Amino acid sequence: MRLDVTEFRAFYDSPLGAVTRRLLRRRLREMWPDLHGLTLLGLGYATPFLRPFRDSETRVIALMPGPQGVTRWPRRGPAAVALSEETLLPLADGSVDRILLLHELELATDLRPLLREIWRVLAPEGRILAVVPNRRGIWARLDITPFGAGQPFSLGQIEQTLRGAMFEPRRSLPALYLPPTRRRFLLRTAPFWERLGSRWSKGFAGVWLVEASKSLYALTPPGERASARIPLKNKVLVPSARRSDPASETARRGG
Repeated sequence: MRLDVTEFRAFYDSPLGAVTRRLLRRRLREMWPDLHGLTLLGLGYATPFLRPFRDSETRVIALMPGPQGVTRWPRRGPAAVALSEETLLPLADGSVDRILLLHELELATDLRPLLREIWRVLAPEGRILAVVPNRRGIWARLDITPFGAGQPFSLGQIEQTLRGAMFEPRRSLPALYLPPTRRRFLLRTAPFWERLGSRWSKGFAGVWLVEASKSLYALTPPGERASARIPLKNKVLVPSARRSDPASETARRGG
């Protein structure tokens, strides 16, 4: 079940959320240290982690699913975020170089069509970076953070899921060894927990960061038809239902 955007915002505005944001940003920069000249798309609730990538040479945008709702981002300057249907992203084929998936895959209503749509908009040499709750970690078992909602994954499960959607996993990193707590004295020890966990208990991290590339030579998965979409320029979201004009409808039918 999707969380509301206000729940995400409240968490990342909290002391625990601020520490979570800082720890994950560090890991994200390890995976993607330089995105100059590329287009980065954040899907789900990725906006707390996009700011470090913004510069004059990197185009950064964000899409949030309709059932979740949207909040303005960035808080200053032109907005770079919009609502979108999960399986109908308002982007042209192959138009995005990097896609950051955060609070997205574990909460998706229909995971397979979502991944196929992500595959469509990703450039041939593009990469995705999925951040998902670790099934074995304590963060997935407590509902005081957004990582306790939805379907957690083991590393093997998320890699298998990506391969089934025509992505090739490249590398992975664990993160968030700090127990999810609101106690400030424990939050101040976050760097210690990260160093200890990364050395001795990688399998019990709170989340997995998994990078994958687009597989161009995989066969269309069984039961699915190859996409026949035509790349669109300046595609925009439109209402899903339109009220037809009676006169034009009569003329079209020859009446």
